Amino acid sequence: MNLNTVAFSPAESRIYMGSPSILRLPSGSILISHDHFGPAAPRNEHGMPDRTFVYRSGDDGATWHRVAGMTGQWWSGLFLHQGAVWILGVSAEYGHIVIRRSTDDGATWTQPADSSSGLLFAGGPGGESPNYHCAPVPVLFHSGRIWRAFEDNTPRHWPQGFQACVISAGEDSDLLRADSWIMTNKLPYVPDADPPELKDPKQGEGWLEGNVVCAPCGELWNVLRVNSGIGDWGAILRISEDGRHLSLHPDHPFIPFPGGHTKFTIRRDPESNRYWTLANGTVDPLRKVRRQLLSLFSSTDLLSWDFQRRVVGDESLDPQSNGFQYVDWQFDGEDIIVACRTAWNGAHNFHDANHLTFHVIRRFRDIPPQALPLYRFKV
Repeated sequence: MNLNTVAFSPAESRIYMGSPSILRLPSGSILISHDHFGPAAPRNEHGMPDRTFVYRSGDDGATWHRVAGMTGQWWSGLFLHQGAVWILGVSAEYGHIVIRRSTDDGATWTQPADSSSGLLFAGGPGGESPNYHCAPVPVLFHSGRIWRAFEDNTPRHWPQGFQACVISAGEDSDLLRADSWIMTNKLPYVPDADPPELKDPKQGEGWLEGNVVCAPCGELWNVLRVNSGIGDWGAILRISEDGRHLSLHPDHPFIPFPGGHTKFTIRRDPESNRYWTLANGTVDPLRKVRRQLLSLFSSTDLLSWDFQRRVVGDESLDPQSNGFQYVDWQFDGEDIIVACRTAWNGAHNFHDANHLTFHVIRRFRDIPPQALPLYRFKV
């Protein structure tokens, strides 16, 4: 198997590749950002990993060059707005919510020093609450506002401690100013509403790494990854129109979702009028799905999902030492471009990735969907 490697960190370094995000620039270049985790990863004064790096390709992903490194940026995602590149995430593992801007295609970035320069919501020092968390999940432009999901893990306990929330700001506002942004209430997991299948006696239940999407009915939903005892599930939270309230969806709070046990990204394609996701799901959600399989799925309603095709990985790979996971991706004309956290060919284990890889799904709209009965939403 040949992989297009953007960056590499050998297992013996004890520094692993995390949180990829990808963006096609107006210039035609592609940016990929990522952070480092692991026992030897650089850390701040509180012992939290806090470094993000940016790579650029000017030849459609054939070659890559590191163009920037940032201290105090982690679990972050790239997006375009107002003629600039932005990166939004947290300052460190369970840190502040911070945003930066670049006007030179990712080479230099603003510094989130205070509430007027990108420090949007302050976290507690050294693990004290609030403990903000996220992943490189989508930024949604909707009704004149910019929307993005986060969590507060207070108290710090995985996974039960995650409380979902969503932040938003006016599209015409100064995004570096904290007073441009508002946050919903913080919603803890609701165990009384989940199906019996989700009960996990080893780790317990929780939700995290939400995706803000506009549903076919026009409502804004936060679709979250769910830690469950078996199978693939997602949770749906409803966001109020004013962006200040988050609540469990009354009609379908939990749904069968392909790859819902790991981080996923959902985006809507206006040309096909379908929602798309890349996830570690299979055609059988009752299997103990591992991260050595990455597949493309689509939906017309966010509730029922179709299998499109396998993107990378196969059944012969050892699930304990191989993983294609935490992908971020973007529509790119007729194609989809993908950045992947990849554990392969000598990784410490499936989780502790040694590669950051780039992939292209050619002419994705031409791939015929295969309806999966087990991922059909049951009213």
